[in-house]
Amino acid sequence: MKFRDFHRNIKIRILESFLSSSVGSMIFPFMAIYLSYHFGAKLTGILLLVNVFIGIGVTFIGGYFSDQYGRKKIILLAEILRFVAFFIMMLSNSPWLQLPLLTFFMMTLNSVCWGLAGPANQAMLIDVSTPDQRKLMYSITYWANNVSIAIGGILGAFLFKDYLFELFLALTTVTGVIVFMIIFFIEESYKPTIVKRKATEHVTLLFKGYQSVWQDRLFVLYVLAGVCILSMEFQLTNYTGIRLSETMPTQSFLGLEIDGVKMMGYLRSENTILVAIIALFAVKLTSNMNDRFVLVASCLTFTIGYGFISYSNNILLLVIMMAVLTIGEVTRVPVEQSYIANIPPDDARSSYMAFNGLKFNLAMLISAITVFLGAYLSTLTMSILITMVGLTGTFIYFIILPLLDKRSVITTEKKLA
Repeated sequence: MKFRDFHRNIKIRILESFLSSSVGSMIFPFMAIYLSYHFGAKLTGILLLVNVFIGIGVTFIGGYFSDQYGRKKIILLAEILRFVAFFIMMLSNSPWLQLPLLTFFMMTLNSVCWGLAGPANQAMLIDVSTPDQRKLMYSITYWANNVSIAIGGILGAFLFKDYLFELFLALTTVTGVIVFMIIFFIEESYKPTIVKRKATEHVTLLFKGYQSVWQDRLFVLYVLAGVCILSMEFQLTNYTGIRLSETMPTQSFLGLEIDGVKMMGYLRSENTILVAIIALFAVKLTSNMNDRFVLVASCLTFTIGYGFISYSNNILLLVIMMAVLTIGEVTRVPVEQSYIANIPPDDARSSYMAFNGLKFNLAMLISAITVFLGAYLSTLTMSILITMVGLTGTFIYFIILPLLDKRSVITTEKKLA
């Protein structure tokens, strides 16, 4: 299986995601600084929280309408709205105008667009791929996403402060190109029977749809396991980052003087570089292994690595554990996403993907709780708690994966019948 064998939609989605993420990463990771400068730190925290909750709410709406009206319509609507938002943000930060409040409203509109398009994009990738293609597809997508974020983050650090207008101009242009590509090159991957309904009927169906997702206990457990594992990754920039900055003494390593803050930066850089190197080979490395074994083993490796990093101040051990957990991360993600692609029924894929999107928010919630607990508990206790969360996720996977494999076989047999 090679990249050229993918459906055209997959190739275009990977390309446009890489372009938009590269430019977007030059801007959005730094927007908290922008808002803080104009509105103060306290109000910025509230504004960002509002932004997140609006995005979560719209994700459920986007998932529902994608299943009702098709993927392409929802994705196109979201990208057109995103183009408008970026164009207004560009004008609001131009040499002629400075409108930070309008900029925030357009940030919120961008969150709405992510909520609308996210489930539809994920469902479309599943629609046009086969089970044999998905591990490679998700591996390439994961690689492209990490590389684009790394490129954007580095360039944004140098350009954001003095060239914000030019960055928004570039982002608006890229989004315009993406709209063009969606209109003329993306094919609709799901064509449901469209029924005219009243607004109240849509609300009723939306709640019924997500109620049925919630009743799929196997899927809910899979998402819960993903939350536990993903929360480990978020610890580096939350509890572990704070711990390193407060407790790690300055040390000499390879001729460099490294304190806790610098150590966190080096660990993140190491992770990004290793992901970029290893991700493209991950599928080939694990092609002869059982998916169930790969997922459980990679989660265990990932958990142990972050467990050590949450406790140790030894530079060499931190570097080694980051390499170990990155191998676990890179082998985990394609298999994890490939499994989840086999769970949803065809007519509810976007709704399932919208529910799955909650794991990022819940994982962030867990990492925020550990920051709070870290102010009261010892480092050893916190490391044990963090490791237990990861082991819980790994154990859930170990228990439910045989059931998922059985469901996948039954689903395949029904389709072939």
